[in-house]
Amino acid sequence: MSIKLSDAERMVQAAQKKAREMGLKVVISVVDLRGDLVTMSRMDGAPYRSIAVSKGKAFASVEYGVPSAKLAERAENPVMRAMMIAEKGLFVPQQGAVPIRRGDKLLGAIGVSGASSQEDEIIALAALETF
Repeated sequence: MSIKLSDAERMVQAAQKKAREMGLKVVISVVDLRGDLVTMSRMDGAPYRSIAVSKGKAFASVEYGVPSAKLAERAENPVMRAMMIAEKGLFVPQQGAVPIRRGDKLLGAIGVSGASSQEDEIIALAALETF
């Protein structure tokens, strides 16, 4: 089972609200258990490059089932570098995404990009609170 579109959209709305409160413009991506995009939103004024980065952070988070910040610590590891190459840039092991779980079951991940990595993660965590 993967995250439902209705849940993903609610999380995106919560992330946008948090970003506005922080005075930030970001891109938010929600991916399913396979890492496929469920929904994405680019706030007005958010950097275009953040489209690929937010999805890549979410993809990395769901692939390993951990917050992408934990993967950032190992980004120079040969296995992480191989994943980045194998996924042709779609795997972004940088802080700003968190897995979405219901109990012990992994359903997807939410990734944010456009602010600092720490701010991206704060926004993602705020969205996760609505799930």
